Amino acid sequence: MTFVIWALLLLGVSLNASAQLFLKFGMERIGEFSFTLNNVWPIAWKVATNYMIILGLACYVISVVVWLMVLSRVPVGVAYPMVSIGYIITAIAGYFLLGETLTPTRVAGILIIIIGVYLVAKP
Repeated sequence: MTFVIWALLLLGVSLNASAQLFLKFGMERIGEFSFTLNNVWPIAWKVATNYMIILGLACYVISVVVWLMVLSRVPVGVAYPMVSIGYIITAIAGYFLLGETLTPTRVAGILIIIIGVYLVAKP
């Protein structure tokens, strides 16, 4: 794969991972809730007006555009497994930005994902 293809792949995956992080930050501000008839509209309003959630959704939209560019250049059997790089990004970002735990089991999983991505990308 060329540099441009790798750059597009990583950009799309990074945007997708960023979307997850923005959504998480937004939901931390809103807090835990459950759907009931009484709170559907108040929660919907909080979600719709939360700038972190709006940023997350914007990242998703842009990532779809980038992903379409990727799929126009790479077979889906090679491109789609690369999405798993997002698991690595979100696990590491969750650790540093959200204080989430990164257990030895998760680190082992990340290493397995790295090996898998390498094997799929290898010509």
